[in-house]
Amino acid sequence: MISKGKKLPLVEVNKKGELTIDGASLAYKPWSTEQLTGKVRVINHFAGRSAAKELNEPLITALKAAEFPKDAYQTTTIINLKDSMWGTGALVVAKAEAGKKAFPWSSVVIDEAGACLAAWGLAKENSAVSVVDENGDVLFFKDGALTSTEIAAVLELIETALQAESA
Repeated sequence: MISKGKKLPLVEVNKKGELTIDGASLAYKPWSTEQLTGKVRVINHFAGRSAAKELNEPLITALKAAEFPKDAYQTTTIINLKDSMWGTGALVVAKAEAGKKAFPWSSVVIDEAGACLAAWGLAKENSAVSVVDENGDVLFFKDGALTSTEIAAVLELIETALQAESA
């Protein structure tokens, strides 16, 4: 379970993993929650379904508009491929890969086995959002769609964490 003030429970994603790009080539490498340090981050975990992705799209739009500094902030998107509709996995991966090509600085993890969902006790067919500071400590967590008030609170938390990091 995810608890505010603690680190995210350790998860290693070895089936698919973090999507990397080198020139025009895409590849996958193992990913772990231990990599979530050094920057303030929003971790956006969602089922490999359009409806789940759309649940927290207003947050993603707000994060893009905020233009947080890339050297101190990053959004990590984790797509639970195990929780996709039958026969759509290849399409989900293709969309993620196209997104990585369009935004090469983005952090995208394809969780083929659903390791994060299991380790974090998340709801299926859903979207969950965590905010962690540069030490990897959880500042905010919600399993489900964020309200406009919660989106504003997340943006404020990020701003405060970025100021604390630079102090």
